[in-house]
Amino acid sequence: MQIRFALALIAVLAGGMVVAQEVGTRTDLSAEDLARVRAVTAPATDFAKAEQFETNPAGKGTTRFSVNQDSFSHFLDNLSFEQEEQFKLGNALFRKIWVSSPSSTQASDGLGPLFNARGCQSCHIKDGRGHPPFEGQAENVSMFLRLSVPPSEPDTRLAMDGVIAGEVGDPVYGTQLQDFAVPGLKAEGRMVIDYTDLPVTLGDGTVVTLREPHYSVADLAYGPLADDVMMSPRIANPMIGLGLVEQIPDEDIMVHADPDDKDGDGISGRPNWTIVPETKAVALGRFGWKAGMATIRSQSAAAFAGDIGISTPLVNLPHGDCTENQPECLKMPTGEQARLGLSEAPDPVLDLVTFYAQTLGVPERRDVEDQAVLAGKAAFYAAGCASCHVPKFVTSRNAENHAHRFQLIWPYSDFLLHDMGEGLADHRSEGQASGVEWRTPPLWGIGLTEEVSGHSFFLHDGRARNLTEAILWHGGEAQKARDVFAAMSEDERANLLDFLGSL
Repeated sequence: MQIRFALALIAVLAGGMVVAQEVGTRTDLSAEDLARVRAVTAPATDFAKAEQFETNPAGKGTTRFSVNQDSFSHFLDNLSFEQEEQFKLGNALFRKIWVSSPSSTQASDGLGPLFNARGCQSCHIKDGRGHPPFEGQAENVSMFLRLSVPPSEPDTRLAMDGVIAGEVGDPVYGTQLQDFAVPGLKAEGRMVIDYTDLPVTLGDGTVVTLREPHYSVADLAYGPLADDVMMSPRIANPMIGLGLVEQIPDEDIMVHADPDDKDGDGISGRPNWTIVPETKAVALGRFGWKAGMATIRSQSAAAFAGDIGISTPLVNLPHGDCTENQPECLKMPTGEQARLGLSEAPDPVLDLVTFYAQTLGVPERRDVEDQAVLAGKAAFYAAGCASCHVPKFVTSRNAENHAHRFQLIWPYSDFLLHDMGEGLADHRSEGQASGVEWRTPPLWGIGLTEEVSGHSFFLHDGRARNLTEAILWHGGEAQKARDVFAAMSEDERANLLDFLGSL
């Protein structure tokens, strides 16, 4: 899908108002540079050889180390020496284990009182992808259950200029189920996953057994969930390349939006406009499974509060996701200390963690000239995968950090919302995202998942145990591409998987 248009109409129900979001040409580039960018980001047409710069998914920031468990944990290769120090400080805070209050380690207390993890690294293990519980594992690690109910009057969600952001949490349990608690308090409950086998026969007769998950909650400690509660499981996303994604100009993302499918290709990606909490301004969402966050800083602050129960200057909730219907939780001590600041993680903690997340690099591509990989790349394009998994962008010339500035990057995502069909639907809205829509996840680094994270589980809830299963779960706008894959010969499928493995 290559439709370009100057005005994208984003229909948002907010008191009957329809908002028009104008999208124009990049203002950070000269006419000459704009022509260069359009040429270098054009879709590939020659699959006999690798494209120029294809080995460098993060541009000059691409990391070049031996492939191992630490492949996602290196800083951008073009950071300055002074920035390396900031990165290492942020890394230490990202790995920090928080403890309950009161504690003798006063710079580390404030955990919870209800929480899903004790630190950022607990979910983003080795800065990689989360997973559902392994067989025989009693506790969830790097996965949680989002909760919400339909909004009522008064609507407590953020609203501005016709854009509505966020969701309304369960009246008792808040916005996510907390399966851990500090001493003296009960955890909210535990997520239960039951799988049903779902055999799928491919065109050549191969049978692939998918596993269809069914979610429920057990051992609720604070009464029943709301009758109309909506639940959505989420695994942690990989951390690589986030700062570069943040610097893709809105205009270049919106070029790929086609909400009314005017070109008739069956792909109708649309943006999830959201509200940036630090500025109260409307901005293009690009982070999270439904693109509900526009900045890394706001995403980090929300995770501190919701996942760990740590307050920051941006989201100052010292009791985390505790609600007014959990008085026992609200009575627990917090880690706020006047001498350290007005939150449990005062600046510069949030700043340093944000900088760390913004400056994680992306590993160098592998095997780009391999004939099977090149054939797989051709199959990827022919199947229509590149319509949503857009290979290339060039970041802004005006990026604050020189390491992010004017870089050709290869994330393989359009960062837009797409209807992925009933099979993947969570029937839970988030901002403008509906219950069948998901943001196109970036594919860079996907071939290193098993090396870094120790597993090969994919999709928002880790139901897919490998990339074949992940592709076969695609529906809705991706149904056609999924069917092309299913109809391929064994060799053709292997080539496509080899291509994905090289990313």
